[in-house]
Amino acid sequence: MAVDQAPPAGQPADVHAAQLAGLDALELGGSTSSGLATRVWGRVWPMLLAIAIVLAIWQAIVWSGRWPEYVFAGPAETFGKLGERLSDPEYWQAIGVTMRRAVTGFAISVLVGLVIGALVSRIKVLRAAFGSLITGLQTMPSIAWFPLAILLFGLTESAITFVVILGAAPSIANGLITGVDYTPPILLRASHVLGFRRLQLYRHVILPASLPSFLAGLKQGWAFAWRSLMAGELVVIIAHQASLGERLYYDRELADSAGLLGTMIVILVIGIGIDLLFETGDNALRRRWGLQQVRN
Repeated sequence: MAVDQAPPAGQPADVHAAQLAGLDALELGGSTSSGLATRVWGRVWPMLLAIAIVLAIWQAIVWSGRWPEYVFAGPAETFGKLGERLSDPEYWQAIGVTMRRAVTGFAISVLVGLVIGALVSRIKVLRAAFGSLITGLQTMPSIAWFPLAILLFGLTESAITFVVILGAAPSIANGLITGVDYTPPILLRASHVLGFRRLQLYRHVILPASLPSFLAGLKQGWAFAWRSLMAGELVVIIAHQASLGERLYYDRELADSAGLLGTMIVILVIGIGIDLLFETGDNALRRRWGLQQVRN
């Protein structure tokens, strides 16, 4: 770490400050900024390579003749069918219904996970009573909840939302609990000296300190919510409400392999897109905390 010292005699203060800044940059492993096109290409070409490998393996399996085309369609047939569907407004309505359910269920899961995580992490009796139960709920397969959800709510959207919440909220709560557990004790002692109590303590100390773990919990919670939603839309078919899960169900019933694989690609792309959003937030947090890895 650079040591602040008086500038040598006859040397301007601003020159001395610039030299110290340069030393600090060297200690932090100062990086050279590359052009935007170079950085974008460095991020894109591995993805393109992975896609090319997957398509090659996919086509090779089709050429092997292991399954007939109506059971396992090739890339050309699949992307052709997907292009037709993407030009149909009803298909976009199905995507919209699925995304609305996902956002609604995840938002409620975040609220529930925040409340449960905050209470369990700070109250010892609740930790002893419900700590293991939260982990058990997190590991329980979401599909196991659907018989109960259908009994409680029938074949309605509420049954899907119920299972999405049960799938995502425990991961979010555990993320917050882990973050609180790893909050440095010195920060808690300092906050008590400053007079922070309860809500102020959470707002100004605990939540900021637990943010990395909480963000990881949010990411994992979204993954559980998305999988629970897809399972729910396959099990709970609601009349006059098209969705991606419903499309998968009817494509299977009609042995439309190309349509089924095309919808699976859409689901995969949406999942990757949301993951990139979480990655962007994580990188922003790392930069804010000075933890961003240096890339030359």
